[in-house]
Amino acid sequence: MTLHIPFDNSYARLPATFYTRLKPTPVARPSLVAFNAPLAEELGITGTDDPRLAPVLAGNVLPEGADPLAQLYAGHQFGGFSPQLGDGRAHLLGEVVDRSGTRRDIQLKGSGPTPYSRRGDGRAWLGPVLREYVVSEAMHALGVPTTRALAAVRTGEDILREGPLPGAILTRVAGSHIRVGTFQVFAARGDTEALRTLFDYTVERHYPGVTSPDGLLAAVCERQVALVAQWLSLGFIHGVMNTDNCTLSGETIDYGPCAFMDRYDPNQVYSSIDRYGRYAYSAQPDIVVWNMAQLATALVPLMPDADDGVQVFTRIVHGMADQLRATWLKRFAAKLGIADPRPEDAKLVAGLLALMHKGQADFTNAFRALHSDDARDQFTDREAYDVWDAQWKARIEAEPDPEGLMRRSNPAFIPRNHRIEQMIAAAVDGDESYFHHLNLVLSRPYEDQPDAVELQAPPTPDEVVPATFCGT
Repeated sequence: MTLHIPFDNSYARLPATFYTRLKPTPVARPSLVAFNAPLAEELGITGTDDPRLAPVLAGNVLPEGADPLAQLYAGHQFGGFSPQLGDGRAHLLGEVVDRSGTRRDIQLKGSGPTPYSRRGDGRAWLGPVLREYVVSEAMHALGVPTTRALAAVRTGEDILREGPLPGAILTRVAGSHIRVGTFQVFAARGDTEALRTLFDYTVERHYPGVTSPDGLLAAVCERQVALVAQWLSLGFIHGVMNTDNCTLSGETIDYGPCAFMDRYDPNQVYSSIDRYGRYAYSAQPDIVVWNMAQLATALVPLMPDADDGVQVFTRIVHGMADQLRATWLKRFAAKLGIADPRPEDAKLVAGLLALMHKGQADFTNAFRALHSDDARDQFTDREAYDVWDAQWKARIEAEPDPEGLMRRSNPAFIPRNHRIEQMIAAAVDGDESYFHHLNLVLSRPYEDQPDAVELQAPPTPDEVVPATFCGT
C-alpha cells in the first residue's frame, strides 16, 4: 500500500516573509528506530508499510502534498534578544487535519541546514532524538500538553559534536510551531502588516472566538499557567524556557536539557548552559510571566491606542501570579487527594515539600507512596512526617475518593535522567531494546507495573546525572 499523508498546508499559504521554502538535505542510509503507529492513525496517515517510509521520514523522499519550509522567528534566549532565529535544523513538511478535526504540524528535526542555521550543520545526533522521543511521549501519557514524536530515524551518517556520533532525525508533531518569538520577529522589524496576519492566523487556528490582541494574550496566559503548574506538579524542569520555546498553542516544546527531578530541590537546575539558575524548577512560574510580558510587548502595535494597550496588557500579565498560585494549589492538592482545595491547604502542601527538601526525598516516589504503607520510609525526619501525616489524614477524611485522585495525580513512572542516559548509551552501541522498553513502560505512568520496578528507583550516587545538554 502506498504511503499517504493527507496534507493541507495552511502555514505555507501565508506570505513568504514568514518562512523560507526549501527541501530537507538527503542522508546516506535512513533506517527506522521507531514509528508511532497509533499517532499515525490519529493523523490519518495510511500505507505505513510502504518501503519509502524511512526515506520520507528522513527527508530523502518528499511525499505527495508536502510543502517543506523553515519557519522564521526571533526570541529572548536567557534574557538576551536575538532578532532573528528560525528553524536552523528543521523542516515543516506540512500539516494534516487529524481524525478529531484538529490541525497539526508534521516537522522533521535534524533534517539539514537552512538559512537560519547560524553556522550550524543542521543535524541532530541519536541521543537528543531518542531523548525527545521518550520524554515527549511520556509527557503525553502523563496528560501534559506537548509536541509528539511520530518517528525516529537513523541517518546512516556520523555527525561531529565532541566527536563523531550517529546521526538521527526526529519527526515531531505539534498543534503548531507558532512561538512567542514568531510574534517578536515581526514586532522587532516594525512589520505591523505581518503581525496582523500572524494574529489572525493564530486566532483562527488556536483561539476561535477571540477578537482582540488582549483577548489573545489572556487566552495564551491561561494555557501557559496551566502548563507550568502541571510541570511543577510532576517535578519537570524544562531547562530552556526561552521565548522561542514558548508556544502559542500551550504545548511543551523542545526537550533539549530538560529533566525530571529525583530528589526534591526547588532550586534544582540540570541544563548545562543555565549557569545562573534562570530556568530552575521554582523559577519557572516567574519565567512564564516574563515570557508573556514579551508576547504582550510584541502585540502592542496591534492595539488601537498603544498607551491604553500597555495598561490592559499589564493588568493581564500581572494577573498571572494569582492564577499560578490557584492552579499550583489545585494540582498539588490533587496529589494529596484533595479535590476542592481551600486556601489554607497551601500550608499543608508546603509543609510536605519542606520535609521532602530537608530529607532529600525523591519527588515522584514520595508522592506516590502517600497512599501506601511506605510513605513514612521516604523521609529522614519520620517524627516530623508523623505530625504532618496526622494533619493530612484529618484533612482528607471527608474527601470522596482521595486514594483514586492520588493515583491519577501521582505517577509511578517518569523518564528518569539516568535511565535515559543508559538508554542512549545502549542505542549508540546498537542496542535499541532499552529504548523500546522505556517507551512501553512510560506509556502507562499511573499504573503499577511490577515487572518494571527498576525504573522507579532513584539513581545511585554513581548514576546521578548532574547536567543535561541541548544536543546542538
